[in-house]
Amino acid sequence: MPHSPSKSGVVLLPGTTPTPEHERVVQQALAVRIAALLGTRFVQDDERHATAGQALYYLPATTLIDPAACGQRYGIQSIDDFFGGLVSQPFMATKAISHPRVPGGSCPAGWSDAFAEQAGDALLDGYTVFSLADARQAAALLLKDAPLRLKPVRATAGRGQTIIRDSQELELVLAHLDEDEIKVWGLVLEQNLTEVRTYSVGQVQIAGLVASYHGTQQLTEDHRGELVYGGSQLVVVRGGYDRLLALELDDDTRLAVTQARRYEQAAWAALPGFIASRRNYDVARGLDHQGQVRSGVLEQSWRVGGASSAEVLALQAFAADPALDCVQASTHEVFDNSPIPADATLFYQGDDSELGRLSKYARICDYEHP
Repeated sequence: MPHSPSKSGVVLLPGTTPTPEHERVVQQALAVRIAALLGTRFVQDDERHATAGQALYYLPATTLIDPAACGQRYGIQSIDDFFGGLVSQPFMATKAISHPRVPGGSCPAGWSDAFAEQAGDALLDGYTVFSLADARQAAALLLKDAPLRLKPVRATAGRGQTIIRDSQELELVLAHLDEDEIKVWGLVLEQNLTEVRTYSVGQVQIAGLVASYHGTQQLTEDHRGELVYGGSQLVVVRGGYDRLLALELDDDTRLAVTQARRYEQAAWAALPGFIASRRNYDVARGLDHQGQVRSGVLEQSWRVGGASSAEVLALQAFAADPALDCVQASTHEVFDNSPIPADATLFYQGDDSELGRLSKYARICDYEHP
């Protein structure tokens, strides 16, 4: 199989805030497997001093920001140097790019109106704002038709979102938001869909191996009774999106893949400095206020994510068997004491200080043609 440039080791690269215990454990397990794909070793934190000046491969906890700084400090120049994504401005790492700004609205350096124009109908109706005044303007436009969904752009797993029905409810929520954070990262106001099914579409590349996939997400209840991400069921092919679209797909799935691909093409074209070896897109399909079916990309994940354990297991399977072209892979996040299946690869199990009892595992099997 093709190889990327030789690396002396794989290391974890923490973000600016502490990584939760369960995520850190999963990332370390992924780093060990990525090191095997690269033909190198995983470097523990206490060994980093011995790697000074060596070419390393990085697994960042978050999307990296500032290509010049990352190139100078870590030697990250291309997708062969890390698992994740690199953007030039903070808001580009979030769902903020998934909507246009309100007419005449404020925006940070690096904002591109061309992104939403090129993504077109791959996006749902909505606006991204960078001030509370613009949030009120966006809400006034959206609330003419139906309730809206307000989404903090740095929240994950569906947390922190609020359904807004009128201006009074909007003001109650805005009163608790940090305008300085909104100025940097943005805030999304989006049409609210019901009976939503979320598709996962993505692509990963490590050591010259490329894999693309489609699938669906499941929700589960955490220990607070809140519905959060519970895992993904994926079909993974060797190669690019063309290989994925060559499968026998139902119309809904084919549209989700096509929309994710268009969203990604808009990112390559409109976001200067953007590179990513791991790209994942959440595509929602649901009903609008008139009962009409709508489909669009909610957000991107250009960093290690919930589906990454399945992604890496699939890449390992392709590396082990050059004749293998397609597999089924799944990830599972379980907030109880359910037994782990015998064929599962366990990535984390324990009592997390924030989330409580949690198990994370992945499974892989032969692809069954529909």
